[in-house]
Amino acid sequence: MNRLRLVATLYFLVLLFAASLNYLPFIPVVDGKTFGIFALDIYDDALHLVSALWAGVAAVLGARASRTFLLAIGALYFADGFLGLITGSGYLDLGIVNYGIQDLPFSFKILANLPHLGLGGIAVMAGYLFRREAA
Repeated sequence: MNRLRLVATLYFLVLLFAASLNYLPFIPVVDGKTFGIFALDIYDDALHLVSALWAGVAAVLGARASRTFLLAIGALYFADGFLGLITGSGYLDLGIVNYGIQDLPFSFKILANLPHLGLGGIAVMAGYLFRREAA
């Protein structure tokens, strides 16, 4: 298994875990927010589940499909996190539509959007750095 397929497989596992956060009894929920930070709803769960399935299918299909997944999901998630930093709402879970611009403390915006910024940035970097493996 090359590095692109390995990274896509890791994304499958991470995103599947993210989709299951609301359903695991050992995950702390404070005031309806996972870890006291993330207000995950059915839109978030569906987004993470579809993203996980896409990652899994890409990993099975091969290096080229894995690279396409990493570049696409990386750009989408990073842009979502960046929008969340600016407005307090992302677009992938329809937050910007449902809640609009939110007046939240910047430190909270950083914590809430760091996962998407990190996932997105790492995915794009992996797709770029390991591009020769998709040839």
